[in-house]
Amino acid sequence: MDGVNKVKILIVNKFLYPNGGSETYIFEIGKKLQEMGHEVQFFGMEHERRCVGNRVESYTSNMDFHTGKLAKVMYPFKIIYSAEARGKIRKVLDDFSPDVVHLNNFNFQLTPSIIYEIRKFEKVCGHKINIVFTAHDYQLVCPNHLMMQPNKSLCSECLNGGYLSCVKNGCIHGSKVKSILGALEGWIYRTLHTYKEIDRVICPSRFIEEKLAHNPDLIGKTVVMHNFVDRWNQTIAEKQDYVLYFGRFCEEKGTATLLEVCRMLPEIPFVFAGGGPMAEEVSKLPNIENRGFLSGEELIRTISQARFSVFTSEWYENCPFTIMETQMYGTPVIASDLGGTPELLKDKVTGELFEGGNKEELAWKIQQLWNDRQLLDNYTNACQDVHFDSTEQYCEKLLNVYTGIL
Repeated sequence: MDGVNKVKILIVNKFLYPNGGSETYIFEIGKKLQEMGHEVQFFGMEHERRCVGNRVESYTSNMDFHTGKLAKVMYPFKIIYSAEARGKIRKVLDDFSPDVVHLNNFNFQLTPSIIYEIRKFEKVCGHKINIVFTAHDYQLVCPNHLMMQPNKSLCSECLNGGYLSCVKNGCIHGSKVKSILGALEGWIYRTLHTYKEIDRVICPSRFIEEKLAHNPDLIGKTVVMHNFVDRWNQTIAEKQDYVLYFGRFCEEKGTATLLEVCRMLPEIPFVFAGGGPMAEEVSKLPNIENRGFLSGEELIRTISQARFSVFTSEWYENCPFTIMETQMYGTPVIASDLGGTPELLKDKVTGELFEGGNKEELAWKIQQLWNDRQLLDNYTNACQDVHFDSTEQYCEKLLNVYTGIL
């Protein structure tokens, strides 16, 4: 990056198919950076749904840390250190010789071992590579990435490197074996100061920047950049009579709490859009229409037609696209007050915050806003003035991070 406008970027993420917010992020920035004239390739696991890749078709074998298949002889070792990932990424580095390696979610499946291979390649080839990491969750300071125990209580016991509580509480999928491996992985790479090799850490919220500051190897390397969303150019759709929840149907997203609230408010119609382990329970309630997984214009229309939406997550969300999209598409939101969410919502202006997990407060706020159409109109109108960076604006800042490290 010695004055040349074109930047070669290798985006690393364990999943290279639609799976969650981090994948939405890498696909969108990859597409936009290419449109802006830069060269982008991807590295991660092979999968039948993989939709991005690299020129030499080099990927690691698929590993599912959630299925309990750790009985496989090599799995425990590959979760902590992956020789396969080092070998596979080296092929991409040899062919592509990127200026920047942009890490995203890589722990457990790809492992921090790839950081060492990047630095080895840089040393051997004499080609400077800047390593940038976007912190989508708390993986660098919390073994289970969520700062939440299996009983769903929020937790900060591991932030300063004391990972024994992860083992004691069985924080990773309720499994002692997985929790031991996760704690060991965290301890090893903190002891080795591996993350000192990262040049810059992009924090999508001030909240996560504060948490990552507990790792001294990251101090002075963080920059806060909220995520991006592009405003829908069509006329705002006419509102219809329903309250919307969209996203994953699971415990940490507060789905169980919201279902209880729906039972408490049988007179209010709800639309759920998404999927997950609680989908069957969602479909059982008479005042819920489960539309399943939606995307593209169909999802945008469903968001923009809702009277308002609810965001009920009960873990420390970082910078949820859901909150940003809802307001940008002209719909107020009632959201839990955890993590980075309060940074994105103007309380009592474009919606309201409630105490995460408090079903009584959530039910009261939903009922109040549903019955007070003047207040709802005020919130809806205020959404027209909400601004977040577009994908292009975000990528312009991202390029400054890529090239400004030197």
